[in-house]
Amino acid sequence: MTHNFFFKINLNKFGEMKVQQERERKTFIRATVSFVILMLILCGGVYYLNSQLSRKLNNRVQYLNKINDQIESFQTSGDYLSTNDLDRLAATFNDRIFWAKKLVALAHEINDKLAVFEFSYASGILTLNGITPVDASVREVSLINEFIQRLKNNPEISNDFPQIKSGAFTRERSKDTDILKFVIECYATETRKGGAR
Repeated sequence: MTHNFFFKINLNKFGEMKVQQERERKTFIRATVSFVILMLILCGGVYYLNSQLSRKLNNRVQYLNKINDQIESFQTSGDYLSTNDLDRLAATFNDRIFWAKKLVALAHEINDKLAVFEFSYASGILTLNGITPVDASVREVSLINEFIQRLKNNPEISNDFPQIKSGAFTRERSKDTDILKFVIECYATETRKGGAR
């Protein structure tokens, strides 16, 4: 028995290798061109953002310089305040301290049974508008009178508002709850003498 050996020779191997190399070269060129275009787009975007931020920064610097110039002009003109300007500034400062102390004292006297939802001051009368829920076990009028008594006993309030009295009561229903709205009027010392604060 004899064995016959056959060899298959592909004569187109060189041609296929050339075609493969040409494909790889074209793929490389496409990838390189795409990369260069992408890099140009990214560089253009970075340049655009940089120019926009630079412009904003320059605008902010100009605005800051303008504000600094205004501040310097105000500081220069501040040397020439009139006595009326100083008196108004002092009165505003004193009134702010006066009302801050009154509001802190008022906050200390309010308990969880009632709430003051509005207050106003006109012609020497401090008006407190408040509400309290209606409860069968509590007499709301007594609750309001106790609040008035606490206000009278607080020297921070009673020294400037010696006369404190109750005003109108109205009963309302709000969101399935009966409430009693009340008004308390606190008269300033100058009002009792006939003047206004």
